[in-house]
Order: sequence, then structure tokens, then C-alpha cells
Amino acid sequence: MNTLRNSVQLIGNLGNDPEIIKLESGKILAKFSIATNESYKDHSGNLVKDTQWHNVIAWGKTAEIVEKYLTKGKEVAIQGKLSTRSYLDKEGIKRYTTEINCNELLLLGKAN
Repeated sequence: MNTLRNSVQLIGNLGNDPEIIKLESGKILAKFSIATNESYKDHSGNLVKDTQWHNVIAWGKTAEIVEKYLTKGKEVAIQGKLSTRSYLDKEGIKRYTTEINCNELLLLGKAN
């Protein structure tokens, strides 16, 4: 059960083309967001569609795969862990963001 601690698995579609950052150290970072969709009926029987957005980062070989194969709209399955960090915005206000640090991904859908 220890492998379930801080483990995230999602299937969704990319909202935009990934942002690829090549650091001076030679490391590669990929940043992208995916949307997950869920449909359900509310108490009145109306169909409700709910979309959640998730920020994802990937490093190294995984980032290289993201750079080579992922574009806006592609369906992907990811597996990773949640990571929360803080930063200062332009006004100097401390903000927090939660990302999924992706260590595995699977390309879904038809090949182009």
C-alpha cells in the first residue's frame, strides 16, 4: 500500500501545446495542462458536464517524449505525484500552486 501514497493517475486532453524549457544544466522541463471531463445528472435529472484542469510538469526523458509527441487536444494518460510549491507574483504576493509531477505517460487516441 505504500506505493499508493501521493499517487495520481489521470486521463485527459491537453489544453495547449506544452511549454518546453531547456535549462543551462542541460535538463529539460515540460509544462502542460490537461482537462478531465465528467458527466453526471443533477437532482433534477439534468445532464451536467464538469471539466477540471490539472497542471502537469515532466522532467528528463519524459519531457523529451512530451516535446516530441504531445500537442494541444491530444489525449494522454499520466501517472505521477502531487507537488505544491510557492512563488512570488509580479506584485510580490506569495502564491501557491499544485502540480502533478509526471513520471509516466501513455499516448491515447488515434495516431496522426
